[in-house]
Amino acid sequence: MSVDTLPEGWKKDAIGNLIESSNTGLVRGAKDQSSSKQFDYFKMNNLNVKGDFEINNLIKVDASEDEVSKFSLNYNDFIFNTRNSVELVGKCGVFLHRTEETILFNNNLLRIRFHKIEPKIIAYWFNSAEGKYQLRNVTSATTSVAAIYQKALVALDVPVPPLAEQKEIANQLDSLLAKVDSIKNRLDAIPDIIKRFRQSVLSCAVSGKLSEEWRSKSDISIDSWTLDKAKNLCIKVQSGSTPRNKPFDQGGKIPFLKVYNIVEQKIDFDYKRQFITEEVHSKSIARSIAYPNDILMNIVGPPLGKVAVLTNQFPEWNLNQAITLFRVNPEKLNYKFLYHVLCEGALVRDVMPDTKGSVGQVNISLSQCRDALIPAPTLPEQDAIVSRIDQLFSFADKVEQKVIAAQDRVNNLTQSILAKAFRGELTTEWRELNQALITGENSAEALLAKIKAEREALSKKKAPKKKTTARKTKA
Repeated sequence: MSVDTLPEGWKKDAIGNLIESSNTGLVRGAKDQSSSKQFDYFKMNNLNVKGDFEINNLIKVDASEDEVSKFSLNYNDFIFNTRNSVELVGKCGVFLHRTEETILFNNNLLRIRFHKIEPKIIAYWFNSAEGKYQLRNVTSATTSVAAIYQKALVALDVPVPPLAEQKEIANQLDSLLAKVDSIKNRLDAIPDIIKRFRQSVLSCAVSGKLSEEWRSKSDISIDSWTLDKAKNLCIKVQSGSTPRNKPFDQGGKIPFLKVYNIVEQKIDFDYKRQFITEEVHSKSIARSIAYPNDILMNIVGPPLGKVAVLTNQFPEWNLNQAITLFRVNPEKLNYKFLYHVLCEGALVRDVMPDTKGSVGQVNISLSQCRDALIPAPTLPEQDAIVSRIDQLFSFADKVEQKVIAAQDRVNNLTQSILAKAFRGELTTEWRELNQALITGENSAEALLAKIKAEREALSKKKAPKKKTTARKTKA
């Protein structure tokens, strides 16, 4: 899709040779922007990476009559973001809104109007892989800010198909990419559906609905379920503590857990590992020694209720005061069942009205954890519930993996379609049926000649007239 290897009949030219007019937008500092001003003010953050214009709830500014005339967005204006972060600089799109409200654009945006060029073609080109590559090569960047200067931008070559084909390509891309966006939006919604599905499974598990069939086959009633306090169902319910005197700088080998090591309801000790010595572990904070299969839950937030099963990555662990461990009594609870009960979140919801903490923080007390009511069906039913949850979550995992793979394919599909467009593949049949629209006076070569003639005529029209001074004659 290189600009140097164009389809037959296409040409290339520098952007600067296609421009009728260009100017950056209106300068207004933060103190001159507010909702009480007169005119909507379109800024670089209102243009997204796909080139869509987000014009709802714009900030407002005041402006003179001349400024309104010069800096108003008009239908079909090409807008280019000249200053932003390295990742976002170069965003561009075509303004296709018809609104009665005046919208002024910001000075970090460049507005270009072209001679006899469909502006969508230029926007689509710079959103293609080859166009983005061109822009990266002319980006000037510091640590925090990047810029693409107008002088560098207008020197870039872009493909120029015949005008009728430009419009056909733009129409096809509008249609195809809208379908891609629709597919992507549907795929992006699925992770939330899967999340709700998991939560529904857990809710059914702790209410007894998930094991109704099992109880029916086993001739057991829901009356066999009891509610009991965690301290009666567990051997230990205990929060941790943080040892003193720089405990993590003494070459210890006992892993020490913090809340950030609980990620997506699992233990991730590879993130910011910390260790304490055996002496500290077995003496000053021995009360919070933890073992594989202990259930951990954070009690300081937000968020509250991060839960994980302690793994056998190490034979013993310890933990800080923001985490509570639950060590089940195996004669009363399956540890995996308790894990799912805590993940369901009733414990946190029930104690939330009584949580305490400083500003911006909430705490669950150790006594609240110990007194939390836990459903306790028979151990065989707990085993059946855990097995059923494993089956359903395994199914959800497989769906999730397929969705991720599909999202990757869809994300690549946009660039694939753009590449086909600029290789001329989208309009192969159209060209065969419309030769009169792409040859002779309608060819790309003729189009560029017309643009050149218009630019020269406009340049002469704008050129200042030379002043003539009458010579004085001697008497």
